[in-house]
Amino acid sequence: MSFSTSASALLCSGLALLISAPSVMAEALVAPANASYLTRDGAIAIIGNDGMQDLIEKLNTQFTTRHQGFRFAVTAKGSSVGIPALTADATAIAPMSREIWLGDMNGFKQVKGYEPFDIRIGYSGFGPRAPHKTPPALYVNAKNPLPGLSLTQVAQILTAGQPHGDINTWGQLGVTDERWKPRRIHVYGLRDDGGFATNLRIDKLGGLPFSAKYEALPTREDVIAAVANDVYGIGLTGWVNAAKTSTDVRVLPLSEKSCGPLKTPDYNDVAAGAYPLSAYLHLYVDRVPGQKLTPFIKEYLRLALSDEGQQLVRDQRESEEGYVPLSAADLQREREKLEAL
Repeated sequence: MSFSTSASALLCSGLALLISAPSVMAEALVAPANASYLTRDGAIAIIGNDGMQDLIEKLNTQFTTRHQGFRFAVTAKGSSVGIPALTADATAIAPMSREIWLGDMNGFKQVKGYEPFDIRIGYSGFGPRAPHKTPPALYVNAKNPLPGLSLTQVAQILTAGQPHGDINTWGQLGVTDERWKPRRIHVYGLRDDGGFATNLRIDKLGGLPFSAKYEALPTREDVIAAVANDVYGIGLTGWVNAAKTSTDVRVLPLSEKSCGPLKTPDYNDVAAGAYPLSAYLHLYVDRVPGQKLTPFIKEYLRLALSDEGQQLVRDQRESEEGYVPLSAADLQREREKLEAL
């Protein structure tokens, strides 16, 4: 065979591969016909967090522009309704601005026999930025001289039985001022009732029980008020406009590791994925382990993690919710998790 004949055959073979590649790689999306999460008029129900409604509506618009034949119906009543709706097969996707709580997780697992699949698409706020709410943070009295804490130290203060011992006085944290050094730390927080405090204790503080010195209060504002009125107080709470209750408190910077750089929930630290108590924006879906995701759901999640989807999150910065797009590392991690399915 001559060189020209071989080259021609090779070229034709390559062209054939190029032409056939899209049909192999691309999968036409078809709207589900009989799924239980369809509304009476055939729209795909999305039930979950109310603060995420604008973001979800814009994702829906982008999705339906790209994929004809799809319609969505959003019911935004709060994160607390998302997982129950997913458990009941009443929603295709459950948007939530926090982690799934233990009670909802147990309920889903009891019905389904496995855990819901979760993709993180952003961070749930930054602050302080009055009059809007600041995401989870540790607060101290404005007169407190402490520069910051590591998460290990936070766990030693708030919970009992930590491997490195419990911390009970300000002197144990390196405070040398004699007015503070011998004084006991007064700890305030929300009730350990399966909600915010329980989830954070399990997820961030090692899962040990709260210390006997942990005083549980009814509301976030009560925690802020307690710390404002107690120079030796420290309080853990989330999603609160502290300045509305008192200006006599401040957010305490935190580090992920001992002796690590101290970070706050301000925009730059949250956007870098560096703030230890950052809450995420989640899209929970029902996926049977070992099985593929429903194609349109995977494509929807892929859109949320695309550059265009992350720009929609970024556009929420000045909104009441103040959402923040994922850091490069977190975004890559979520993309890999999704594409591995």
